[in-house]
Amino acid sequence: MDSNIDRKNDFITRVFDRASKEVKTIVLPESNDNRVIRAATWALRDGIANIIMIGDEEKVSERAKKMRVDISDIVFVDPLKHPKFNEYKDLLVELRSHKGMTPEKAEEILRNDYLTYGIMMVKAGDADGMVAGACHATADTLRPALQILRTAPGVEMVSGFFIMCVPDCDMGEKGTFVFGDCGLNQDPDSNELAIIAKTSADSFKSLVGAQPKVAMLSHSTKGSAKHVLVDKVKEAVNIAHDKYPGLILDGELQLDAAIVPEVAESKAPDSFVAGNANVLIFPNLDAGNIGYKLVQRLGKADAYGPLLQGLSKPVNDLSRGCNVSDVEGVIAITAVQAQIAEPR
Repeated sequence: MDSNIDRKNDFITRVFDRASKEVKTIVLPESNDNRVIRAATWALRDGIANIIMIGDEEKVSERAKKMRVDISDIVFVDPLKHPKFNEYKDLLVELRSHKGMTPEKAEEILRNDYLTYGIMMVKAGDADGMVAGACHATADTLRPALQILRTAPGVEMVSGFFIMCVPDCDMGEKGTFVFGDCGLNQDPDSNELAIIAKTSADSFKSLVGAQPKVAMLSHSTKGSAKHVLVDKVKEAVNIAHDKYPGLILDGELQLDAAIVPEVAESKAPDSFVAGNANVLIFPNLDAGNIGYKLVQRLGKADAYGPLLQGLSKPVNDLSRGCNVSDVEGVIAITAVQAQIAEPR
């Protein structure tokens, strides 16, 4: 029998508990991936989500038999047979006609692109969120989400973040951090960095449940280095303070000054964030991607993401190097995001 997710961090345990109290429906378009199939069965058994998989049920059943997993409780949607196909086609034409979408093109896309079909299910309200990316590039997952779902009201841009849970760590929020942006925006300018900082802080508060303390990271701490890259981060700090006066944020800070109290005392003794940061904002995607993978691989951290923030409905990406527990964890997080996003 499959084992359930290893509950080795408090964060994911709390997320599972929250997801199970108000069960949402999550669509998984990658029915050809064994990790996703297995994670779907785990999610159902743990009661964290109802699952829809897009694909041919007979073909998936054959894979499942070889894997010795029970998929009988999974709902399958085959676009070629789905009674709502024409409804989704008409909706896609309506949403994208200004970009040249025709009924013929919409039909071709929906017959062949399961990721777009999943997004249409979320858009139409037939699913509460979507998780994909185990066998697709981030761009393939994000493109239809950005085109069809668009941003939430009042949100200026969509960005990506990881929730990192570091074992045996007393830094951050008992070893839990939000890293942003590590999955979407390649070289954000100062204003975009400020927006990423605010939305990442909001994500930290809503998912982790603690007070966010945001560090704007750089290779410089408080003017220790002079460079245009440092200037970009400094300007982001100024913009964030002006736009979001209630946000606990400081920078520019080197990573050690941001999270290690002893280093903070030396490098930034007057900072109200240094040494205590739990939300780390990286200056570009190179730094963010490298940073999260270092912590994941060398620090043995659980890495959930890249998660998306700013969309009108939750859609989350997976690293193509994910394992089954990673997939189930992101399903649970997506379910909780759907609870948060639901109008009250």
